[in-house]
Amino acid sequence: MTQYPYILFNQTPEQLRRIGACGGKAQARNRRARRRTVLAPPPPRAPAGARVETTAAAMATLDTQFPWLRGVELRSRNSA
Repeated sequence: MTQYPYILFNQTPEQLRRIGACGGKAQARNRRARRRTVLAPPPPRAPAGARVETTAAAMATLDTQFPWLRGVELRSRNSA
């Protein structure tokens, strides 16, 4: 028990909740220990031999798969 029991009396439930939510030395110690053990994941890297597909190559692939859509990106909006 604390040496100052009078701090828990004559307070609203909200004030008591705030006192309890603050935690204490143990919570701070545990938080510091947790931060030390949890390491940030390394940033993602692209595989060394990965082939990067360009936009033009992707469009060419789609044009061969769907010939009826060839050139659809070139049409203007106002042509009806």
